[in-house]
Amino acid sequence: MKFDTKIWHPNISSQTGAICLDILKDEWSPALTIRTALLSLQALLCNPEPDDPQDAVVASQYKNHRELFNQTARSWTQEHAKDPQVIYEEKVKRLCEMGFDEKNVRKALDECAMDEAAALNYILSTT
Repeated sequence: MKFDTKIWHPNISSQTGAICLDILKDEWSPALTIRTALLSLQALLCNPEPDDPQDAVVASQYKNHRELFNQTARSWTQEHAKDPQVIYEEKVKRLCEMGFDEKNVRKALDECAMDEAAALNYILSTT
């Protein structure tokens, strides 16, 4: 279990999304349910354990510069946890601002699994 969406939290790797949670590692048992894992993860998200971090940089910021930690966490949430449709429309807008036709932009993004750089290359190679 890991996060695909980037998250700024002492017990979650800001690079890989790996989660530092005992029941996912040392304390795991086949008797544990998905519900148990999700409840434990929810508790960890609400109550970080900076003295047992997955990400030392984030943990240090949490312990020593709480306001900066809060600002960074808020910023990461706004940047990385957006509705996929909002992200899609932002990509459409950026590519259209480059002078490309909206219909072609949408087709390219769909063909390229919403990868903006790949969609740009797709548009340039098909026009």
